[in-house]
Amino acid sequence: MGKITLYEDRGFQGRLYECSSDHSNLQPHVSRCNSVRVDSGCWMLYERPSYQGHQYFVRRGDYPDYQQWMGLSDSVRSCRLIPHDGSHRIRLYEREDYRGQMTELTEDCSSLQDRFHFNEIYSLHVLEGSWVLYELPNYRGRQYLLRPADYRRYHDWGAVDARVGSLRRVMDFY
Repeated sequence: MGKITLYEDRGFQGRLYECSSDHSNLQPHVSRCNSVRVDSGCWMLYERPSYQGHQYFVRRGDYPDYQQWMGLSDSVRSCRLIPHDGSHRIRLYEREDYRGQMTELTEDCSSLQDRFHFNEIYSLHVLEGSWVLYELPNYRGRQYLLRPADYRRYHDWGAVDARVGSLRRVMDFY
């Protein structure tokens, strides 16, 4: 069970909307989102309705303005509660269709370049748990939610290119 509160204004001010499950269209409830309070669970916020556009990962805590969750604007039009799984395992491949060198991770990785000497991933397979993939090292840049599934090409997870800087397991704590 999760709970998130979205506020139209910074500093937890203005009209608010409380949510405890996935919501594909927040626009009837809040016209913009400048601050967020996550009471429980891990959530992915989406820039557009129907879980489209830029994605922003938030976990338990206070986010007094959209820059705190690396937002590009105050546009949050849908949100998804991410289920917490006990174990995490992901396989990364240097080429499409699971070809080339394969690396398996079970822990967070703040820099794929430093740890494995590569920064492009063309396919991956999430075996267990949910992960957030970041375009840049140290959990920065565009974010992509990865659930257990096969991702034969980087387009499958919504990326515009194969750049991957870091990966983080979705957990309610760190």
